[in-house]
Amino acid sequence: MAAQPIFILKEGSKRTHGSDAQHNNIMAAKAVAEAVRTTLGPKGMDKMLVDSMGDVVITNDGATILKEMDIEHPGAKMIVEVAKTQDAEVGDGTTTAAVLAGEFLTKAEDLLESGVHPTVIASGYRLAADQATKIIDTITISAAPEDTETLQKIAATAITGKGAEAQKDHLSKLAVKAVKSVAERSEDGKITVDIEDIKVEKRPGGSIKDSEIIDGVIVDKERVHPAMPEVVEDAKVLLLSVPIELKKTETKAEIKITTPDQMQLFLDQEEAMLKEIVDKVINTGANVVFCQKGIDDLAQYYLTKAGIFGMRRVKKSDMDKLSRATGARIITNLDEIEESDLGYAGLVEEKDVTGSRMTFVTGCKDSKATSILLRGGTEHVVEGIERALEDALRVVGVALEDQKIVVGGGSPEIELSLRLKEYAATLKGREQLAVMKFAESLEVIPSTLAENAGLDPIDMLVEMRSQHEKGNKRAGLNVYTGKIEDMFEDNVVEPLRIKTQAINAATEAAIMVLRIDDVIASSSPAKLGGPGAGGEMPEDMM
Repeated sequence: MAAQPIFILKEGSKRTHGSDAQHNNIMAAKAVAEAVRTTLGPKGMDKMLVDSMGDVVITNDGATILKEMDIEHPGAKMIVEVAKTQDAEVGDGTTTAAVLAGEFLTKAEDLLESGVHPTVIASGYRLAADQATKIIDTITISAAPEDTETLQKIAATAITGKGAEAQKDHLSKLAVKAVKSVAERSEDGKITVDIEDIKVEKRPGGSIKDSEIIDGVIVDKERVHPAMPEVVEDAKVLLLSVPIELKKTETKAEIKITTPDQMQLFLDQEEAMLKEIVDKVINTGANVVFCQKGIDDLAQYYLTKAGIFGMRRVKKSDMDKLSRATGARIITNLDEIEESDLGYAGLVEEKDVTGSRMTFVTGCKDSKATSILLRGGTEHVVEGIERALEDALRVVGVALEDQKIVVGGGSPEIELSLRLKEYAATLKGREQLAVMKFAESLEVIPSTLAENAGLDPIDMLVEMRSQHEKGNKRAGLNVYTGKIEDMFEDNVVEPLRIKTQAINAATEAAIMVLRIDDVIASSSPAKLGGPGAGGEMPEDMM
């Protein structure tokens, strides 16, 4: 009697196993890496991304591209995670991390075809990543927190290639000044930087060089009533998270009125209750009120009469920043306001910025409150500058915390590649093959930099290897001249953490993909046979 087939998966589920599963996942990861590869370096190209709503994003930032791309394949999503982690941890080097992960898998595929087991490759890759971390420590340069010039070079390197090169000196000065103003030194001398303390407001109009740093908080709102004072000096600031309006009953209520007098009494009582609420605010002695909720029209009139600057529907994030800057507590109950709950600001001023009103709170109690007002020709330009500046702020913060930097231009990757090949020769098992492939994979960075600059990658790699063997450990590719030069003298420097994080994250992702030998995808009825099911790739990514 013939054996009866046994089904253990639900109908519509798809299973890919063995070498097919590995091949599909590696192909998907390679496709993602290839998608961002052309954006690497100062001469990298930009991508235009259009979402389902028709909104357009133009960028060459790896993390932004992968975030905006609607990726469905599970293997490809792992590479997206690498870029997201890099962005969260360091802020720059996202394309490097994604390209490295793709290249590690490409080289691993050669070994798989030669019959090397995935766990051996994983073991070799781990050894190589650990050794790479030790090697790169030998080529680091110390950067003192007081060395503003080096910090500006780091910021300029991060901004380069992101559409803001023309004003990169101005932007890098803004970034360094902003980060230094929020940096905190602990008792043991360790520096910590929380970039969230820096508020970036963007406004189209004007040129990039009109961007400025404000020692205080910018709120993208105007006062609620035009008759309120436009400028308040020596401001006593009250922050409210409760509305200055009458509460509505939670249940549906009806009031039966039989005479006009009762109606008038009802209205008078409502007005009196509102006046009582406003009086509580006025009696605090505050002359500037920021309210997270609404302010009633009649309450606006009373506040205006009292000469108070009022603002409503302020964002929670802005309220937190104002609280930190002015020292005011955010009030949730109007009956419990004390004078100590008020904050102080030297000046609260509403200004016109290219046709719209913004409020500037300066001269604050806490000098660590810093805002940057970004300007640019169009909405897309300003958004591009914001992304570039965000990367610059993050890398300067990382450099201040770690105080270790390396040169750029593909120089560390070539040095690591050469030293890892020497290390591989000392290993006895098959891991040696994996370490060799790992070393070769690192050369994808200088090779891609050369390709994107329209140079011959082979000639550039040969020249760089030759320079490094001669002991020029800072020799890298100058994409503008097409020559191999000392990157430190060319001011191309970046924090050490960018490199170590990219290599470690890419290695972990590659190992995770390699260890998968079975993909079981259950499909919902709507998605049966849809693209990406079971580890298969949509045709347009093949």
